[in-house]
Amino acid sequence: MEYLFISLIGYLLGSFPTAYLLLKKMRNVDITIQGSGNVGAMNTFDVTKSKILAVIVLLIDALKGLLSVYLSLLIFPLDFIYPALALSFAVFSHCYNPWLKFKGGRGLATSAGGTVLLFPVILIAWCIVWVIIFIMKRDIILANVWASGATMIIILSTAERIVKYSFPQAESISSLLLFSTGLMTIIFTRHINPLIELLNNKKFSLKGKDEQKTN
Repeated sequence: MEYLFISLIGYLLGSFPTAYLLLKKMRNVDITIQGSGNVGAMNTFDVTKSKILAVIVLLIDALKGLLSVYLSLLIFPLDFIYPALALSFAVFSHCYNPWLKFKGGRGLATSAGGTVLLFPVILIAWCIVWVIIFIMKRDIILANVWASGATMIIILSTAERIVKYSFPQAESISSLLLFSTGLMTIIFTRHINPLIELLNNKKFSLKGKDEQKTN
């Protein structure tokens, strides 16, 4: 019963459609049918060209993850599984929002907000990889995917050592791996389509260059 209660808290917090409500109120725009259709900070900027609105969306989406973990820790302060469940369900409902016909964001801001409290060392590792890849590739989607993949590899390869850096400390390595794998899976599923689109655009660009050379 406790698991269901905590999961519901996370799910309801995560389902708050920040970008959708903000853009409807401020610009009378339905973000689900504008730009990429993604209900998050990146598409908010793409649609509105407003850094302020994008940052507001980013911070509120991060706050959803932070609150889900914080509230679960208030109720169950010594068990890793409860904040892990709350954050996982917050990210899931953010990515597949029940109020928006299961459209949503990509889950990174909400994940980061919760991970600040739950597993800060992993968030730091993710950010370092993200910055490196972004500097090299100058593409946010690629940086997101590479950073998430690299972070998962780090967790899998060093689980026995880094488990002590979770807060509260995970009861077992398996619970840490289950949480991490679940969270990364949700994030990856929301990056499949933009990644395919990006790769197709690159192929088209390379094909165009080859045709120009032959001409």
